Amino acid sequence: MHCKAVVFSEHASHRMLTRGITVDEVLAVIRTGEIIEDYPTDIPFPSFLLLGGVARALHVVVAADQRTNECIVVTVYQPDQRRWDVGFRTRRSS
Repeated sequence: MHCKAVVFSEHASHRMLTRGITVDEVLAVIRTGEIIEDYPTDIPFPSFLLLGGVARALHVVVAADQRTNECIVVTVYQPDQRRWDVGFRTRRSS
């Protein structure tokens, strides 16, 4: 994914701090991750869920401002095996 700039929301920054997730890990997911869910109707910008990671699997929700090519990190977390199928690409049925 190409981002002219990456901006971290206050929520994402807080979650990263409390979950021990680094900026470098998030940037690596943005650069090389796979889009596993798409949210085209999100406001104010369409967003998507990325799966990636080097030492551990991470999910990163990114909103894309297509006017400026800016990527806004909305939230970041390690996917829970109880909620995601093997490989963390598909949510488990309730």
